[in-house]
Amino acid sequence: MTSNLISRFIKALSLPQIRRRVLFVLFGLLVFRFLAAVPVPGVDISRLQQFFDNNQFLGLLNIFSGGGLSSLSVVMLGVGPFITASIIMQLMTVLFPALKSMYHEEGESGRRKFNYYSRLLTVPLAALQAFSYLTLLSRQGAISGMTPFEMGANIMIITAGAVVIMWLGELMSEFGIGNGSSMIIAAGILASIPQILSQLAISYDPSQIPLYIGFVIATLAIVMLIIIVMEAERPIPITHAKQARAISTSNVASYVPLRLNQAGVMPIIFALSILLFPQMILGLIDSTSRPWLQTFSEYYTQFTANLWLYGGAYFILVFLFTFFYTAITFEPNTMADNLQKSGAFIPNVRPGAQTEKFIGDTMSRITFIGALFLGFIAIMPIALQSLTGIQGLTLGGTSLLIVIGVFIDIARRIDAQVAMSEY
Repeated sequence: MTSNLISRFIKALSLPQIRRRVLFVLFGLLVFRFLAAVPVPGVDISRLQQFFDNNQFLGLLNIFSGGGLSSLSVVMLGVGPFITASIIMQLMTVLFPALKSMYHEEGESGRRKFNYYSRLLTVPLAALQAFSYLTLLSRQGAISGMTPFEMGANIMIITAGAVVIMWLGELMSEFGIGNGSSMIIAAGILASIPQILSQLAISYDPSQIPLYIGFVIATLAIVMLIIIVMEAERPIPITHAKQARAISTSNVASYVPLRLNQAGVMPIIFALSILLFPQMILGLIDSTSRPWLQTFSEYYTQFTANLWLYGGAYFILVFLFTFFYTAITFEPNTMADNLQKSGAFIPNVRPGAQTEKFIGDTMSRITFIGALFLGFIAIMPIALQSLTGIQGLTLGGTSLLIVIGVFIDIARRIDAQVAMSEY
């Protein structure tokens, strides 16, 4: 099987159209990594690194910035503002039927308009996040004191960097292979591996060799589990009505696949945003002047210090948001209508309302399994660090989920391009 994959990859690179796309992706990632190495003015690298080492969940947020947040680069926000804008727009489809109709019913033109609004929303969100991070990090001593002019200039630089990365990701999606935003995040994760290995080498303890071996084995097992779950689907058999054609006198059977992990990593992003929001607000507000804020800050600090309690809340939020996001993006009524319009039906299930109920109930059952899986993946880094005490084990399940998902998506697209070239 491995030799077959290698041969197909070599064959894919021999095709000019695929080779150009792969080279464009590599060029885009090179530009991103170059920008990620350019810090904003006034950064204390040692204090910044210490701040990130002591903040587990801000380190997780650094994953979605593509690694630029930990170095406070000009692209420190990465594709985070664009992802946040996309999430907000998708949530607004629940409140505003016009947006829902635009996204689901107006076809490609409607989705282009929807994405245009998401890009417009990205700009103020990037400016707000830039102000929040700069204020928080300056209070922590990671940035030297800035004048209002310097603060405004840095906000403009970081906002422009977020817009450039959003544009670069869209170019990679259009002229490359795969989703550009996902590849930027995956590139940041992979770029952090040498630093993680160096931290493990510095803190090397011969007595912990069994723990390192166990970590490697657990990582390989989780990689296999992620691949299995991401590829898993529940096929719903359907039958097309008998056509009055001379060449066909029998029913045509096929199936509709329902993916086990329909929500992807979005529930983890939702849950992470909810958990980080109080930390961000408390970092921006001076709680010493208000006793009730100081009390809340102390309680929340104790809550975050308890990894098992924080991990339990994280798991519950991911579990609930998995059902929520699946309900937004997956519509059983639309699928049932499409089946009925195409003259297809599910055996032993009446078209219409019963088909919609059958598809919805089936999706709920497999979403339950997918939600448990995403919750386990989300809290795995917390559990490993709590059990082993090794702070260097930061490449968690969320990172693996993103990287493996990107590689699977690229492999599928390359395989589809090779199959098209064979016809």
